[in-house]
Amino acid sequence: MITIYYEDSHLLVVEKPPGMPVQSDPTGDPDLLAVLSEQVHHPLWLVHRLDRPVGGLIVYAKTKEACARLSTAWQEKRIQKSYTAVVCGTPENEEAECKHYIRKCKTINRSKIEATRVAYAKRAVLRYRVLDRCSSSEFGPLALVHIDLETGRHHQIRVQLSHIGLPIWGDTKYNKAFTKRKVWSQIALWSTHLRFDHPVTKETLEFSIVPSVEPFSTFKENDQ
Repeated sequence: MITIYYEDSHLLVVEKPPGMPVQSDPTGDPDLLAVLSEQVHHPLWLVHRLDRPVGGLIVYAKTKEACARLSTAWQEKRIQKSYTAVVCGTPENEEAECKHYIRKCKTINRSKIEATRVAYAKRAVLRYRVLDRCSSSEFGPLALVHIDLETGRHHQIRVQLSHIGLPIWGDTKYNKAFTKRKVWSQIALWSTHLRFDHPVTKETLEFSIVPSVEPFSTFKENDQ
């Protein structure tokens, strides 16, 4: 059963389980759009995406009109979206802004940081703030960070943080400590905050969740 935080005749705000695609993909695995449509007995439209490994808050529209308005709000950066992550490494600053150009490599489903704005590379901006720190015997220093996105690019958070030496714990695409591990690990990245205006009533809606920040909480306890 998918956890629903808000529902009316125009939209849904739900918590996406980690590991579930937001819509159907070539794997044929159960996807959130289909599962949720069956749960609420209503057709739904995808407004924005979350990477398959990532869990947390996401919006679906219940009408084409609401979808169009929410999609426009997303493109115009009127939907505020924040994340929480556990990163490997030591952030140099308690707060920082990251600006890069990202190019999506479709054939391998990865993104790459480019030194300049080459063809197909798009500007990517995020800001992070350190919430807590700890260390572990296996992975060294870890940090719990809050992330605000100014842009929404393919794998943006994962590739930008990896590029500055702060790869996300459990990320098998961009964290070298996990790319060759035979034991599967859930990526420590969650969509934890959404704020936007309702597409019809214009009421400001705001939602937050507190994720179970494993493995950080375990490492933090052992570090003390």
